[in-house]
Amino acid sequence: MAEQYFAADPASKDVRRTLEVTLRGRDAHVQVSNGVFSASRVDLGTSVLLKHAPEPPAEGDFLDLGCGWGPIALSLALESTEARIWAVDVNERALDLTRANALANGCANVHTVQVDESSTPLPATDQPKFCESAPTDLTFDVIWSNPPIRIGKEALHTLLMAWLPRLKPNGAAYLVVQKNLGSDSLIPWLDEALGEDFTVGKYASSKGFRIIEVRHEI
Repeated sequence: MAEQYFAADPASKDVRRTLEVTLRGRDAHVQVSNGVFSASRVDLGTSVLLKHAPEPPAEGDFLDLGCGWGPIALSLALESTEARIWAVDVNERALDLTRANALANGCANVHTVQVDESSTPLPATDQPKFCESAPTDLTFDVIWSNPPIRIGKEALHTLLMAWLPRLKPNGAAYLVVQKNLGSDSLIPWLDEALGEDFTVGKYASSKGFRIIEVRHEI
C-alpha cells in the first residue's frame, strides 16, 4: 500500500512539481509532490467524478473527503465561488498542497482540515498552521469524494460513516469507486449503514468506475 493512503507525515522527499490541469472546463496551475495520491496528474477516477457529478449549488458547505492535492476541492471552489469548501485528509503534505493550490488559483473559500486515522478532525491546537479544525456540528450540502479504497474495508467504512451522516437534509454525496474494487457491494452496505433517512444508488458508470449517489431525504 502506498504511503499516501495512511501516512500523516509522508517519509518521501517533498519534491514539488507544477502541472497545468483542466477541472470541469476551468484551467488551473497546481503543485503536486511525492507521498500524495496521484502525484503526476488528475487520476482517472477523479476525472470521471468531475465529468459526471451534477452542478453543485451556488453556496453552502461542501466537503472534499480525502482531498489529496486538491483537484476536487478546487473544482468545487471554482464552480461555486460563494460556497465554503472543506478539504479533509490525513496527509499533512496533501493538505499543504491543497491550501497552496487554492490560494494560487484565487480560491480563498477552501478550508483544509487534518484528521487522524479514525477520520476524526484534530483539535485546533494540533492542526498544521495551514489548517483549521472543522466545527463539530458542521454539516454539508454537498460531498464529493474519490475515497481511498485501498486502506481496507474496515478503515473505509469508518471514514465514510464519519462524514456521510453529516449530509444536510436534501444534501447529496457523490463517490467514485472502481467496479473491480467493490463499488457494487459498497452500495447496499451504505444503504443499510446509513439507515432509512438516506437513499443510496448508482448515479453513473464510466471507464471502469461507478459514481455512487447518497442522498439525505427529508
